[in-house]
Amino acid sequence: MNQTGERLERLQAGDQDAGRRLDIFLAEHLPDHSRSEISRWIGAGTVTIQGKPVRAARRLRAGEEVYLQIPAPRAMDLEPESIPLDVLFEDDHILVLSKAPHMVVHPGAGVRTGTLVHALLARGERWSTIGGVHRPGIVHRLDRTTSGVMVVARTDAAHRNLSLQFSQREVSKHYRAVVYGCPKAARGLIDAPIGRHAARRARMAVRDEGRPARTRYRIQERFDGFSLLVIELLTGRTHQIRVHLSELGHPLVGDLLYGAPLKAPQTPAGAAVEQFERVALHAEILAFHHPLSGEPLSFTAPLPTDFQVLVAALRTAGP
Repeated sequence: MNQTGERLERLQAGDQDAGRRLDIFLAEHLPDHSRSEISRWIGAGTVTIQGKPVRAARRLRAGEEVYLQIPAPRAMDLEPESIPLDVLFEDDHILVLSKAPHMVVHPGAGVRTGTLVHALLARGERWSTIGGVHRPGIVHRLDRTTSGVMVVARTDAAHRNLSLQFSQREVSKHYRAVVYGCPKAARGLIDAPIGRHAARRARMAVRDEGRPARTRYRIQERFDGFSLLVIELLTGRTHQIRVHLSELGHPLVGDLLYGAPLKAPQTPAGAAVEQFERVALHAEILAFHHPLSGEPLSFTAPLPTDFQVLVAALRTAGP
């Protein structure tokens, strides 16, 4: 890092990156930065290979070194933003919502506007302070491209209680996902520890020394080359569903980080998959106990429009 706060990053393409587009490669290795931000760096000529600026569509060769100058982070002042939220339930202690796809939960490196936190601040209400000034109310999170149900805490007491329920695995979490291919078993349990990938730090991986991770699945519907799964998370590791399904040989549709180098087949079903612009993962059901009364609660987030369109197109394409 230089005196202005900028830092020079060096990334090396591995054998698995040969033929991959530069912008996709950078997005995988820099998950804290948005694709639009990476595109700006490329357009400004601050991303180079062998000392020369390169285009976003440049195909990498194994062993090539990519250099990029990352600008210094700016001071972050949170301003409320009037962003519509799909609220499923609220009282004086919690708020439950269905997060839209592509919405980031809280601000961070490369993401300073348009987050769930900005939308919460615009409501002009109190939120728990345990997560710090940049994460008011945030008890848990979903990945940027994952849609679905989340719970937010209004008070610190509610936050502490919910966090305890998550840590003690008392929260029930069910997802729906579209994956490549069809698992051999109609239902199953994936029990494989997850840890940081040894070579690619932006990724997680199944590792013997990782933390215990268990995922239960069942096939809900079969399509031509794809299937719709219902998934229950029994633990809550980073990228757990994506890692486990990839390990099973059936990565999620749209998952560039864990699904590459799979290509959609040249079929009507494959065409529908190619048009889907995110990871095909939706947090459908979240069940827990109310942090004050102890009453059991369960909330369901309907499938968003883009997910419905994908499933309908796959059905039309036939089994």
